[in-house]
Amino acid sequence: MLHVVHHPAYVSPATPGSHLRFDKYGLVMEALHESAVPYVAHAPQPMPREWIAMVHDPAYVDEVLTLSVPPDKERRIGFPVTERVMRRSMLSPGGTWMAAKLAQVLGYAANAAGGSHHALADTGAGYCVFNDLAIAANRLIAEGDAARILILDLDVHQGDGTASLLAGRPEIFTLSIHAEKNFPVRKARSTLDIGLEDGTGDSAYLAILADTLPRVLDDFAPDLILYQAGVDPHGEDRLGRLALSDAGLDARDRYVMRQARGRGLPVASTMGGGYGTDRMAVAHRHAACMIRMAEEI
Repeated sequence: MLHVVHHPAYVSPATPGSHLRFDKYGLVMEALHESAVPYVAHAPQPMPREWIAMVHDPAYVDEVLTLSVPPDKERRIGFPVTERVMRRSMLSPGGTWMAAKLAQVLGYAANAAGGSHHALADTGAGYCVFNDLAIAANRLIAEGDAARILILDLDVHQGDGTASLLAGRPEIFTLSIHAEKNFPVRKARSTLDIGLEDGTGDSAYLAILADTLPRVLDDFAPDLILYQAGVDPHGEDRLGRLALSDAGLDARDRYVMRQARGRGLPVASTMGGGYGTDRMAVAHRHAACMIRMAEEI
């Protein structure tokens, strides 16, 4: 059975002055419904401010919560921080944390949002306000729910914010496999970064994943995986530079889950990136990821 964390407030219209829409998160739930695959939806609570402020600069957290983010930071984020954006930015880390807690019981759970891996300590960036992956990982460890966490980032863009926020944390391993020439221009230093050439397709990508992931799992020995399951490595993605097919994404996700389950590790996924003019096609890619991960439990 697929377990998905979703909240109606994940969905909101484009903010004034921005073309970015947040309807993808609702379309993903429509795609799951169309698939006729049985699933259970779980509603998250907003992440309490104190947990966000343990990862982000408290002054920046207050800017978001009081809707007073300076224009230069809003430009870096990519859209104004409105009341609805603020609310979804609190809910998304709560959703990733809830998915991780569910995964520890069920083996796998998905947050139907999240993956805001570009958000930095004192500012958002790249359509990301708060870094749900870093916030959730920090809380899970602080409360004793996990001792060692692997953040596996297979979005087409490097998880620079996650790497920066968690640098120097030996109990959290950040692994990013991304398109080297894609955003961000200035890369951070993850525990392990693998930058791929433009146009890398299924065979080469899967070979690199197979050469890397088992070694990290065996050497680092995490007890939980937070999986940034972006679908933007797809060849038709508007912001991607890789060339994975539908079959390649399918093989990627199933390989991740099989490696995890073979070691008895729970996996919680976040949606991450996926962009294109055919928004329903992108939503179906995200939904298909969740479905096949659940099938591998």
